[in-house]
Amino acid sequence: MIITKKAIPRRTVLRGLGATLALPLLDGMVPAVSAIRNTPARGMRRFGVLYVPNGMAMQHWTPKGDGSAFDFSPILQPMVPFRDRTLVLTGLNPGPGGGAHAGASTKFLTGVPGKMTDGAEIESGTSIDQMLGSHLGQHTQLSSLELALDGRDFAGSCDARFSCAYTNTISWRTPTTPLPMENDPRVVFERLFGDTGSTDPSVRQARLKEDRSILDSVTEKVDTLQRGLGPEDRHKIDQYLDAVRDIERRIQKAEEQSDRTLPLVQQPAGVPATFEEHMRLMFDLQLLAYQTDLTRVVSFMVGREISGRTYNEIGIPDAHHPLSHHLDDPAKIGIMSKINTFHVSLFAEFVEKMRSTPDGDGSLLDHSLLLYGAGMSNSNAHAPINLPIMLVGGAAGGLDGGRHITYPEDTAMANLLMAIMEKLGFPVERIGNSSGSLDVLSLA
Repeated sequence: MIITKKAIPRRTVLRGLGATLALPLLDGMVPAVSAIRNTPARGMRRFGVLYVPNGMAMQHWTPKGDGSAFDFSPILQPMVPFRDRTLVLTGLNPGPGGGAHAGASTKFLTGVPGKMTDGAEIESGTSIDQMLGSHLGQHTQLSSLELALDGRDFAGSCDARFSCAYTNTISWRTPTTPLPMENDPRVVFERLFGDTGSTDPSVRQARLKEDRSILDSVTEKVDTLQRGLGPEDRHKIDQYLDAVRDIERRIQKAEEQSDRTLPLVQQPAGVPATFEEHMRLMFDLQLLAYQTDLTRVVSFMVGREISGRTYNEIGIPDAHHPLSHHLDDPAKIGIMSKINTFHVSLFAEFVEKMRSTPDGDGSLLDHSLLLYGAGMSNSNAHAPINLPIMLVGGAAGGLDGGRHITYPEDTAMANLLMAIMEKLGFPVERIGNSSGSLDVLSLA
């Protein structure tokens, strides 16, 4: 680390024509006194949610053994390299009401079932990602980011007598304001880094035809900045810009190919042709959002409830939702398990990138708390009990991983939401049907 009298401001950005890029955390942003004392800056706490739809093949999810002496289940095998950063929770109950699928997604982060309505009188509760965003967002350009892989073009694929708003999102800004989840990587990129200031498809296509990297207009400013940095910071800037260029290249390629596959005709331009590439690309955008501190809160729906997505890339042509009603057929449960494992394997790739990305005195993973799970367990029974839940990360020292913990069946999922708020520094008195905060997340 190069010690100077003045630190580079943490909110330093590179401004150019049509672009504003925030920088990753550099050594030069650490106050000189910290460098002299040899005490690296602690990373900011971050929160992320990954929601998977249509329940889980629970017999292939639940680990054997409790406490630290547990064995990873078949579905969780991709998480073996992150054992010390993984906490698997069994037995949590979201509570009744809200519809089979609508209740699963709506209660996941709110602890409150949605009001039965086919109209505009929707109501649930404020989700914890938005509670955290109201606090952590005071220090970032975006209070939160809401991502999805499914589009909003399947109206009618919702629970009877419950608005589709309940299955379209897991994020609620207020009890009556559900937030849309964005599935187009191009729109997400523009929201994070700016471009033309418009999300109109014709405007974005015109921008692509210019065949010019979004970074061209800031190259001179990068060169000027790098002359005042030490070798380590110059290396970090180079790595960061390479990552941004790579993501933009992949988004452009996805848009160029968006009309080649018939199933994607109704999808917005910018959505990759395969589920796998789409999910990886959205994860990379989430990583950049954390790395540049544009937001510290991200919620991500792998699929909306009642999703009929097929997974041909792993040899599964069956639609997910009908398959989830497996009637206890071992063969169909095995196929469900393969889908569930596929989701976890892609999540594990993201976790590895988080672990490999330096942040303050550790890595992004060290300073983040990631919640992975579904809003129901046994999908064949629409079971709103014993949710499949996994916590991953270090939460800046607030999470003791390497354990599987089983709770009594009446333990509210909302108690976990309370504990998450507490561990990230913003305790609340009550969330939904909570009866108190879980005390097992602490190192103490």
